Amino acid sequence: MNDLLHPAMTEKQVGAMSALALAHIGDAVFELLVRTKLCLSGGTTNSRLHQETVAQVCASAQAKLAEKLQPLLTEQENAWYHRGRNAHPHAIPKNASPSQYAKATGVEALFGALYLRGEQERILQLFAAATEENDAL
Repeated sequence: MNDLLHPAMTEKQVGAMSALALAHIGDAVFELLVRTKLCLSGGTTNSRLHQETVAQVCASAQAKLAEKLQPLLTEQENAWYHRGRNAHPHAIPKNASPSQYAKATGVEALFGALYLRGEQERILQLFAAATEENDAL
């Protein structure tokens, strides 16, 4: 049975996936990190947890994080980010600009690629760096 919680795909396997597939898994990885951090901080209601999660995983919030992450990325990570940013989704949410949504998709593709490569430590480093000044987390 495949270990779905700890994938270890090769760079070639990850490269064969579409940018939107990487963003699809990366969206879940990023949201799980946000939810975990909020739950570990404790002391709030389920409704408040949901509101804070939505505020952090929306395209505009992820676009801001993209700007903080850019200088920290390796060449390969930057390539994954740009693949996601340059993807052509079929729809853009009404609460995000096309630019914000592109940057958010880039962040999600980056986190998705790192997850599929089994690079959990790097995911945590980037997540911490991107969210360190954000008191909401």
